[in-house]
Amino acid sequence: MSGRERFLVSGGAGGIGAATCEALAAAGYSPVVGYHRAAAVAEAVAARTGGRALALDLAADDSIDRALAELAGAEGRLAGAVLAGSPPLTLAPFGKIAAADLQAQLQVNVLGPQRLLAGLVRQCWRPYKDGVVIGILSRAMGEAGSGAASGMGAYVIAKYGMAGLLAVLAADYPWLRVRSVRPGYTETPMLAAFDERFLAQQREKTPFQTPQDVAAQILTEINRQ
Repeated sequence: MSGRERFLVSGGAGGIGAATCEALAAAGYSPVVGYHRAAAVAEAVAARTGGRALALDLAADDSIDRALAELAGAEGRLAGAVLAGSPPLTLAPFGKIAAADLQAQLQVNVLGPQRLLAGLVRQCWRPYKDGVVIGILSRAMGEAGSGAASGMGAYVIAKYGMAGLLAVLAADYPWLRVRSVRPGYTETPMLAAFDERFLAQQREKTPFQTPQDVAAQILTEINRQ
């Protein structure tokens, strides 16, 4: 590994995650491509960005702990982490949210990241009193003048959970730079959950973002002091 500072991206084999790894590499970082199942994709992303792939299942404590041990023992300072992991999207109204779907979303957006970030603070960032955490939230949570998106209950609830996680992290570690981005509809495989007619209507209203658009927003937040 080179002497470049490292930057962890959970979900680094996904659309936004892979684009973020590429943007980090272009900015001079060595991406750590966190992945759950897509090992071959993560290895390919790592190869083209000069980084490395890291098994990281945010739904398994033992996987998180192994990843933490590898991150703490690797050469080069870990500058920060981007929370880009996400389970498949399941659409359902509030009254029909399946417990398994809500649990999966909370695990990957809140519970797993809390364990991961607590370990990174202790092992990688506290000695330097420096680090950056970027959480990927969503416009589906609602914005000024508009409510949350309907039919995406488990996902939206979990993203609000991540927002709370980031708020507490920032309050407890004021030397840590904690940021977030809120992309709208983005051209990734997650859109497969929606009916094509609905997507066509949405595209007529507002062009969808690309993963590269979101990655550029993430890099802006990383560079913001």
